[in-house]
Amino acid sequence: MSTYQHIAQRASQVPVRLLCQVLGVAPAAYYAWQRRQQVPPVEPAWQVAVREAFAYHSQRYGACRLRVEMQAEGHAVGRWRIRRVLKPHGLRAQQPRSFVPRTPDSDPAARAAPNRLLAPTAPNRVWVGDITYLPKQGGGWLYLAVWLDRCWRKVVGFGAAGAARRTCAIPCPRT
Repeated sequence: MSTYQHIAQRASQVPVRLLCQVLGVAPAAYYAWQRRQQVPPVEPAWQVAVREAFAYHSQRYGACRLRVEMQAEGHAVGRWRIRRVLKPHGLRAQQPRSFVPRTPDSDPAARAAPNRLLAPTAPNRVWVGDITYLPKQGGGWLYLAVWLDRCWRKVVGFGAAGAARRTCAIPCPRT
């Protein structure tokens, strides 16, 4: 039990000034403690808005991006204040994982074929192709296969699929 709690218990039997004098406490300090006990601290609206925005953006926004969002909502607050709010609650932005393309038929023992694509002499003799990964808006990847004529340097055909399979690249050539 603290000194102030002891004074609060005995206040109905003994005057507060006398209790404070006996216990060596300033009466103003006791009354300040009493006011703090009655009024719970009110959290500013911007702090609530910061935590809500952090949760809304799937814990991906850090202090810099949250600052921009708070200023758009009309709260004049800097990124260091936002950091001081996030830290005690254990909120920390999740860093995105680095992108490493994964192909189903990757064979580390396979040897690269020698380059036999010399300067083409006529169109439709040598075609080259490539597959690229395009991010989809809802998550995941779209695989785009493109065939080029080496002589014309123009697209001969293309194809897209939701998975990197051989079927994505085989039916591509369209003349």
